[in-house]
Amino acid sequence: QVQLVESGGGLVQAGGSLRLSCAASGRTFSTQQMGWFRQAPGKEREFVSSISWSGVVIRYAESVKGRFTISRNNAKNTVYLQMNSLKFEDTAVYYCVADTSSRWSIPEGWGYWGQGTQVTVSS
Repeated sequence: QVQLVESGGGLVQAGGSLRLSCAASGRTFSTQQMGWFRQAPGKEREFVSSISWSGVVIRYAESVKGRFTISRNNAKNTVYLQMNSLKFEDTAVYYCVADTSSRWSIPEGWGYWGQGTQVTVSS
C-alpha cells in the first residue's frame, strides 16, 4: 500500500499562487510516477500534471501549461505542484496520485490516490 497526503490548498485571489505538496509513504518503490488530478463541482476528475521518477518525463494539461510547475524530491518521497497565475476556473479539489502505467491521462490509470485538498480561487 501507498499512502498519499496532500497539503497546501486554500483560498487565494485570482492571479495569486499556491504550492501543493504530496508526501508518499508505505510501499514507495511503486511510486514510479506521481501526479495531480483535480475535480471541480459538478465536473469529472481531470488530469493536471504528472512527473516520472527521474523527473525527465513531465506532462501538463493544456489548461495549466505555462502556469503550473510539477516537481519532486525523491529523497523525501514528495511531489509538488507550484500553481501561479491562478484563475477562477482552477477552483477544485486537487488529488495527488501515484503508480501508473500508460493510461496516465485518465483516473483509472492510477493506483493510489490522496484524500484531496481544496483550492479555491476568488475572482
